[in-house]
Amino acid sequence: MAFFDTILNNLPEVSKPTQKRLSFNEKLKWTGVILMAFFVLGLIPLFPLGQNQLEQFEILAIILGASFGSIISLGIGPLVTSSIVLQLLNGAGIVKFDLNSHEGKKRFQGVQKMLSILFILFEALIYVFMGGLAPPEIYIGTSLYFQLELLLVVELFLGGVLIMFMDEIVSKWGFGSGISLFIAAGVSQQIFIRALNFLPSPTNPEMPAGAIPALFVSLSNGDPVTAVLMFSGVVATILVFLMSVYSQAMKIEIPLSFGRIRGYGMRWPLNFLYTSNIPVILTAALLANLQLWSNLFSSGGAQSFQAWISPPNLMERVLTSSLTSFDLLRGSVYALIMIVGSMIFSWFWMQTAGMDAKSQAKNIMASGLQIPGFRKDIRILERLLDRYIKPLTIMGGIAIGFLAAIANLTGALGNGTGILLTVMIIYQLYESIAKEHMADMNPALRKFMV
Repeated sequence: MAFFDTILNNLPEVSKPTQKRLSFNEKLKWTGVILMAFFVLGLIPLFPLGQNQLEQFEILAIILGASFGSIISLGIGPLVTSSIVLQLLNGAGIVKFDLNSHEGKKRFQGVQKMLSILFILFEALIYVFMGGLAPPEIYIGTSLYFQLELLLVVELFLGGVLIMFMDEIVSKWGFGSGISLFIAAGVSQQIFIRALNFLPSPTNPEMPAGAIPALFVSLSNGDPVTAVLMFSGVVATILVFLMSVYSQAMKIEIPLSFGRIRGYGMRWPLNFLYTSNIPVILTAALLANLQLWSNLFSSGGAQSFQAWISPPNLMERVLTSSLTSFDLLRGSVYALIMIVGSMIFSWFWMQTAGMDAKSQAKNIMASGLQIPGFRKDIRILERLLDRYIKPLTIMGGIAIGFLAAIANLTGALGNGTGILLTVMIIYQLYESIAKEHMADMNPALRKFMV
C-alpha cells in the first residue's frame, strides 16, 4: 500500500496557482489558450492513417469532445470512463475514500488520474487493433504494419494525455472544467456548421449542408417535405435551449440567519438540477463508448445492441410517415436508459463530490449560518438538508435524463444531448463569472454580463 501511495504522490500534475484568487483576465487567458490548443490538436492528423471506421460517428465525437482521425481521437472518453468506474466502485463499497478529509480527496484524485492513464492506453489499443483507426492497407502482411499500429497507439496515447492535462489546467487556472469546455466547444462548432453551412451537402450536392440555407432552397424548389424537416430541426434546437435554461433556473432556497448578528440572513440555494449536467455527461459518454466498441467488435449481437442504445429520429419519421412501432419501442428503451443512467450517476456524484447533506451542513456552519428558530447544531442542519438534497438528487437526475432523451429523439441540430450540455455549461459559466469576477472585469464586458 505504501508503494501504491508513492506512485500516486509522484504522478505528474499541473501545479496550482500560488495566489489564492486568480483575476478574471488571468482565467480568461488560460481558458482561451486551452480552447485554441484543443481546436489545433483536432486538426493534427494521425500518421500514417489509412482506414478510419470512426469518422461515421460524428455525433459521438461531439459528446466525447473528440476529432476522429486526429491526435485527439480519444477525446474525454478515458477521463469520463475512469470517473464512472471509480464512482461505481466507491458507491458499491468495493473501494472506500474518505472524501471529507484532504488526504482522502488527494488519494481519490490520484487514483482517478492513474485510471485515466490506463484507460487512455486501453482505448488507444482498442481503437487501433480492432481496426477503428488502422494504417494504410498497402502495408498489410508486412512486418512494418505492426510497427505502424504501435506508432498510432503512441500518438493516441500522447493525445489522450494532453487532453488530461489540458482539463487539469482549465480546472486550476481557468473557468469550469476542461471536460465541459471541450464538449461546449465541439457542440457550438457543430451547431454553427449544421445551421449555417451553405456549401453543398455530401449526400445531396444540390442542397446546402446547413439547415437554414437548405430550408430556403427547398422552399424555392417547391419541396415542402425537406423544408419541414429542416424547419423542425431548427425549432427542436430552439426548444432544447429554452427547456435547458428554464430547468437550470429552478431552485429551492433555504432561509438561514447569522447566529451572532440578529436580523441578518440569507437564502441557501439548492438547484432543482442539483448535480448539474454531470450525470448526463457520464451517461452520454458511457453510451458513446459502448456504441463505438460495439461497432469495432462488429458482430451481429453487438450491432443489435448498438441499435438499442442509439436514439432514432422520431420527428423525422413522423414527418416522413415512416414511423413504426419498433421505432417507438427503441425510443422508449433509449429514454429509459438515459433516465435511469442519469439518476444513478446523479446519486453517485452527490456522494463523491462533497454535495451530500453532511458536507453541505459543514460548509453552512463554517460560514457562521444557522436555521432560524433552531439551536446551532450540525445534526439538525444535516437532517433538514437531507430532506431536500436526496429528493433533488433523484428528481434532478431523472429530469436531466428525460430532457436529454427528448432532445435526441426530436432530431435537434448538433445532437440534442450536446445542446443540452452546452446550454447548461454556458449558463453555469455565466453564473460563476458573474459571482466571482464581476468587480475585476472590463467595464464594457461587465455591462454585457449584467
